[in-house]
Amino acid sequence: QLQASGGGLVQAGGSLRLSCAASGRTDRSYALGWFRQAPGKERDVVAAISWSGGSTYYADSVTGRFTISRDNAKKMVYLQMNSLKPEDTAVYYCAARLVPDFETYYDSEVEYRYWGQGTLVTVSS
Repeated sequence: QLQASGGGLVQAGGSLRLSCAASGRTDRSYALGWFRQAPGKERDVVAAISWSGGSTYYADSVTGRFTISRDNAKKMVYLQMNSLKPEDTAVYYCAARLVPDFETYYDSEVEYRYWGQGTLVTVSS
């Protein structure tokens, strides 16, 4: 199971840090991703990270502003969001998938099996 938190209302240019806690069977390696869905739009990938944390992916729209990280000991994944823009407004979801090695990650939602419930981020102009 995945539980996302940390969303809220922030002014443009501000920062937020999203967290996602994993529970249940976590004794195997798994990749993690953050996705977002804006009103009236499809869900898109924001960032992804491998089990080791050594391999990451960012959507072009967030590169240089967002940072994904994880703490396997705490079973947590984070998304640090800086320089937020109104177009970042969306429901953010964390997702997980078991992987065969420590460096694999996935940048497509169809690859992920486990999903959190979503947390709303609203950026005002």
